[in-house]
Amino acid sequence: MKELYETQRAMRNMRRAAMQRGVIAVLDVGTSKIACLILRFDGPERFRESDGVGSMAGQSAFRVIGAATTRSRGVKFGEIDAMAETERAVRTAVQAAQKMAQVRVDHVIACFSGARPRSYGLDGAIDIAGAQVEEADIGRVLAACDVPDYGDGRHVLHAQPVNFALDHRSGLADPRGQIGNRLTCDMHLLTVEDLTVQNLVHAVGRCDLDIAGLASSAYVSGVSSLVEDEQELGAACIDMGGGSTGISIFMKKHMIYADSVRLGGDHVTSDISMGLQVSMSQAERIKTFYGGLVATGMDDREQIEIGGDTGDWEHDRRKVSRAELIGIMRPRVEEILEEVRARLDAAGFEHLPSQQIVLTGGGSQIPGLDGLASRILGQQVRLGRPLRVQGLPQAATGSAFASAVGLALFAAHPQDEWWDFEIPAERYPARSFKRAVKWFKENW
Repeated sequence: MKELYETQRAMRNMRRAAMQRGVIAVLDVGTSKIACLILRFDGPERFRESDGVGSMAGQSAFRVIGAATTRSRGVKFGEIDAMAETERAVRTAVQAAQKMAQVRVDHVIACFSGARPRSYGLDGAIDIAGAQVEEADIGRVLAACDVPDYGDGRHVLHAQPVNFALDHRSGLADPRGQIGNRLTCDMHLLTVEDLTVQNLVHAVGRCDLDIAGLASSAYVSGVSSLVEDEQELGAACIDMGGGSTGISIFMKKHMIYADSVRLGGDHVTSDISMGLQVSMSQAERIKTFYGGLVATGMDDREQIEIGGDTGDWEHDRRKVSRAELIGIMRPRVEEILEEVRARLDAAGFEHLPSQQIVLTGGGSQIPGLDGLASRILGQQVRLGRPLRVQGLPQAATGSAFASAVGLALFAAHPQDEWWDFEIPAERYPARSFKRAVKWFKENW
């Protein structure tokens, strides 16, 4: 864990240095699109009047000065599948955003979906003997959390303290400055497949950029799409992307669980392509213009021109009813929602005080999805759009940009993580050697 702690600390310091220089880019590497936003940090004084309160306070510390999207290539299930193609797509998006912003960036903060995330709940406790809780005590109690054996080939992406307790008082967000005897902490640890992270870092490095931060798409989508009350009382954010569907559960303004389902909007498009015997691009166009999930009597009469350029006159001028299209799309969307329901049940979502579910991401724009989701998930469901941030172009305000906007908010105000505190040296894995040195000094 020492190497992981040091690399994450180095990444945090890089992010801080990039923000001090005033400009940083955020990159959302998805299965269907790659989005790049360039942020300029002017300081909150300039937009003080329009600044928010609570968890979103300070979002006016930056504004978007460049934005670009390109079709994603070489990415499947939210993971890089063809390195050269992904590199070209990332380069295209970043260069277009730089051209719009008229500035060059060297550091990017990236987010990705997929990579089979796993959540762990850890706890630790220390005695502070009636003293005031200091910054070093927070580091000690975080270091006291026993890290589980999450297996080889896994990478810790987030390690966030979600709850502190001082003696008998629990639910403390920040115990610093308070007096007590025993400090305990609950921490949420999120691990992903290491190879996915390495491939993403390598792809960004090949574009002559440095990674200044990494985040899970499910997490940043929740940050941008859930309102403050939902984050406080308990809510789930379902980020329906192209290749995978991310799930994150928030409570007391902290993420307490994350997972992903390896199904998304591209699978619906693939079903349409096979069902109607058309190309993927035509299937995507048909899904976007005519797609839906709830058939009415009108849909039997509404005919859709399929079109095509195969050269076969009969084949290219076929028509299908909208009801037939809905009949192809609905089973796949139901399958995705059933998988999400299984993940939420496994996480114990029904025990939260509020059980709001927010659907976001590009796949959530299918008409009728909120009604179908409320029947399958059995909760209050609403469609979520990302919060407005300064300078965001109108084209980037839809739910498909929830991850990119959330990543911008994460870049400006990241939640405290394990590596934001000084961890005592004796808690490092090399502690046996340090003990030997200490023993030698004391006895000779």
